[in-house]
Amino acid sequence: MSSDPLVIFTPSGKRGHFPVGTPVLTAARQLGVDLDSVCGGRGICSKCQITPSYGEFSKHGVTVADDALSEWNKVEQRYKDKRGLIDGRRLGCQAQVQGDVVIDVPPESQVHRQVVRKRAEARDITMNPSTRLFYVEVEEPDMHKPSGDMERLVEALEAQWQLKGVKTDLHILQGLQPALRKGKWKVTVAVHLGDENQPPKIMHIWPGYYDGTLYGLAVDLGSTTIAAHLCDLKSGEVVASSGIMNPQIRFGEDLMSRVSYSMMNTGGDQEMTRAVRDGMNALFTQIATEAAIDQSLIVDAVFVCNPVMHHLFLGIDPFELGQAPFALATSDALSLQARELDLNIHPAARVYLLPCIAGHVGADAAAVALSEAPDKSEDLVLVVDVGTNAEILLGNKDKVLACSSPTGPAFEGAQISSGQRAAPGAIERLEINPETKEPRFRVIGSDIWSDETGFDAAIATTGITGICGSGINEAIAEMRMAGVLDASGLIGSAEQTGTARCIEDGRTNAYLVWDGSAEGGPRITITNPDIRAIQMAKAALYSGARLLMDKFHVETVDRVVLAGAFGAHISSKHAMVLGMIPDCPLDKVTSAGNAAGTGARIALLNTKARREIEETVAASRRSKLRSSRVFRSILSMPRPFPTRKNPSQFWPQ
Repeated sequence: MSSDPLVIFTPSGKRGHFPVGTPVLTAARQLGVDLDSVCGGRGICSKCQITPSYGEFSKHGVTVADDALSEWNKVEQRYKDKRGLIDGRRLGCQAQVQGDVVIDVPPESQVHRQVVRKRAEARDITMNPSTRLFYVEVEEPDMHKPSGDMERLVEALEAQWQLKGVKTDLHILQGLQPALRKGKWKVTVAVHLGDENQPPKIMHIWPGYYDGTLYGLAVDLGSTTIAAHLCDLKSGEVVASSGIMNPQIRFGEDLMSRVSYSMMNTGGDQEMTRAVRDGMNALFTQIATEAAIDQSLIVDAVFVCNPVMHHLFLGIDPFELGQAPFALATSDALSLQARELDLNIHPAARVYLLPCIAGHVGADAAAVALSEAPDKSEDLVLVVDVGTNAEILLGNKDKVLACSSPTGPAFEGAQISSGQRAAPGAIERLEINPETKEPRFRVIGSDIWSDETGFDAAIATTGITGICGSGINEAIAEMRMAGVLDASGLIGSAEQTGTARCIEDGRTNAYLVWDGSAEGGPRITITNPDIRAIQMAKAALYSGARLLMDKFHVETVDRVVLAGAFGAHISSKHAMVLGMIPDCPLDKVTSAGNAAGTGARIALLNTKARREIEETVAASRRSKLRSSRVFRSILSMPRPFPTRKNPSQFWPQ
């Protein structure tokens, strides 16, 4: 075993041992980590910025000391003085390995940045936003009727718009009198309409008639990515959508790794809270710039997230979520002000978090329920939102059950030998000819298949860099259908399968998808450990669904809805071949895209929907997977491909 320091890169998960004094950039290059550099390591371009993480990382089995990297040097200081460098960042060409270290490569330092594939789905939504514009004419002051300008504005709102008991904040009072006089006692006010727990409140004031609009944000705060949709609160139109990698990835790819980091590092929870809020603000600035709007016009925001992200975003230590009985600090919906969360939008903007269902079944599951409405379905529908942590709903108009299942990051390309996040150059679609066993594929950034004319020219810029989540899942399903992979998950030899693409890999075999080594590119293979990682992930997913079905006393479901970015990019056939979902006719398996994000938009644009989902969550029931003997027994069973009673639908026996 090597005595050299262990260097672990996130979000790629690649690791290796390197001698003391090795520059981080050199280690990244040798491991094939996507770290940019155009100046040849001279400390000029700053493209190789990295963020080291310190403390105890139980998942990686390392403790990172404060002196894990060489000291800050003159080159880095000179660059920071001239161009600026974010606190905590280092230049990969200058920082040298001194001990075990975990290194995060931020998106701007990656040559092939991840594509956050959580678009806004088309949906008809009834408009009933929480904040609206009101134009009023205010009575001028009169010495014979002593009252303040604010009191007369409140009276005008009640008389002209039937808004009763309107309140305001100090920042409105500070600008009220100039606005009234500039508008000649005619003003437009933005009013948050309140609810049963809080009165209407003035949020902004414009002199005269303001013919613009107000904006809101629907935010899907995931373990791996953060996606936001900027919406016009008058029309409901999605003005802009954008996403970033969750900055917390450097503390752990899965949720329990982050809980563990919080437990083992004093102040670790606060560190992760700062990271996610800073990332959120960077995303909001990015999306406002894209839409060419003033961020102060964003007056409402709705967030959906899993319970661990919920707690860390709110600044609550997730310690209790790391141990039974997985108690939430609160499961109710929350209505807060943006300034309480350090969010750079309108200072009085409201923030609404959907309710968590319980334990590890969070507001993201509630948002999926709001979007797909299983509680209104006549037939029995299984809704699966696939991610690092999967949310599973099963129900109809009679009742809805929900659970969360720990699938891990394998479905998203992590922990896979040639895996990577979804970025230009990553294989995202793959087919294998059952006769020749030859593959053909498509990469992100091109619509041309690898066996079609023009493919080489189409990928000239991106190249072929690895395989992402949808690609690895399609590859394994296609290997099974082509006879390269047996039902137990073992890859056959070249003699057994009749193809030279099956190559020896230690004591087992691997399937060669692409060999670019002659041109200095990667050699992309599917190995048996890759198969095992997908088997474990799909077993957790299937087990969760199976447990809910047992609670319903059914053997089949009427239809299946695949949600989430992953669900939108894998075909129902491949999902069925892998055994990710229970038996169901293929024409009854559909994709809902980013259902959690759609649920967030519905809650943003229609406050009535907020009350509805709160009632639905209160009525729903939670199944405890971890403590369930049924779950453990299903999870520990052999994980064949597929987990079906009738596999002949896909290939002859």
